[in-house]
Amino acid sequence: MSSSASSPNDGRTDREPAKRAFAEEFADATELFQESDDERAPKYAVLPTGQRANRMFAVGALLEAENLAKSGDDEYWQARVVDPTGTFFVYAGQYQPEAMAALRSIEPPEYVAVVGKPRSYENDNGEVLMSLTPESITVVPEAARDHWVVETADHTIARFDEFAEGPGISPDADRAREAYGDDIEEYEVAAKEALAQVADIELAEDETDAE
Repeated sequence: MSSSASSPNDGRTDREPAKRAFAEEFADATELFQESDDERAPKYAVLPTGQRANRMFAVGALLEAENLAKSGDDEYWQARVVDPTGTFFVYAGQYQPEAMAALRSIEPPEYVAVVGKPRSYENDNGEVLMSLTPESITVVPEAARDHWVVETADHTIARFDEFAEGPGISPDADRAREAYGDDIEEYEVAAKEALAQVADIELAEDETDAE
């Protein structure tokens, strides 16, 4: 795997570590905040399982990449990157030239690793949707995708277990609980199902029942 895929920090100590979450959970992480009024202060998405994320590390199948710009001189790319639980929507424009070049050159379908910033936007129906603004997009082998699924499942289940200990465990967990509520079993279930998919095993019924 390339350095941008295997090391989400990209070797830079001034950047916050990129967090791992499956697409299903990331899509629900619509609560964003900054710790100060400084416009340069980091912006965080709050994952429903109780962790803040200034940067994300996602690996999945690039199924579609399209230049949405209406002018022939401009470029604004939308990509769909799919993991076992759902879709990451990735948008790259003039301020992400390396990511745009990658989307321009990659022929879907391919497995890709994406490091990017979480962003929210509102559609015509007033629904808040999440996307990634990519710092890097790199083609990776299927084995790298499988490794990411295993690690992301471990991270998700660890966050779930900590969250389940109740209020007061961490400020981020409390922030998530206030924003989304206590019902987060679906993310544990999704993590176990994703893990089972890459391991080619069948889960027992009690392991997939979120009730």
